[in-house]
Amino acid sequence: MYPGVRFIPRGVGVRALTPEGYDPAWDGILPAADYLARQNVDAIMVIGTSLTFYRGPEAHARLLEDLRKRTGLPSSTMSQAILDGLREVGSRHVAVATAYSDVVNRRLKELLAAAGIDVLSLECFDLLEFGGPAKKSEDDIIALSSSALAKANARPNAKMPAEGLLISCGGLRTLGVAQPLEARHGVPVVSSATAALWAAMRLVGESGHLAGYGRLFEQAKAPVN
Repeated sequence: MYPGVRFIPRGVGVRALTPEGYDPAWDGILPAADYLARQNVDAIMVIGTSLTFYRGPEAHARLLEDLRKRTGLPSSTMSQAILDGLREVGSRHVAVATAYSDVVNRRLKELLAAAGIDVLSLECFDLLEFGGPAKKSEDDIIALSSSALAKANARPNAKMPAEGLLISCGGLRTLGVAQPLEARHGVPVVSSATAALWAAMRLVGESGHLAGYGRLFEQAKAPVN
């Protein structure tokens, strides 16, 4: 997406899409951030949506605070990136598609509710294997997302249609799905994998603007600060 930018990875070892699979990786986040800070990076983005929200909104907020204090660098997480992306496109009432099982989906709903975002429907692949999301095709993701939007808009006595679609899980290959979904359903799409890179660019003062990847990127303007 941003070929002129150097991204330096440091893995933390998520074992499965379950709380037990996330626990060892959570403990590795701050040490990994320390390593990256020593590489003279300009900012730090923690990749892994469910990894950063599974302990709840308060733990996520503490993680952000600890990252910034410990490294002295602009820092964010994939969880924060999807929240920022939804706010940027004006989506407060959303349909949601995820890779997760119910226990992780409940935590995602808590994160969104704490940010004032209303989940109208949620459809999921119900995956536990860490590598499972990468096995889903773009067609699979588009079908699941379309189902979530259909259910959101078919609710009995619905007063508010879906204003947007969230696709949550950094392992889902979503680069090519936003444009077709937006063309088909007429609402903006925010997905974990792409929103994290958009947000990372904004941490270093860039706009994150790109053509061809959906409304979030096409309307992007440079941040004020």
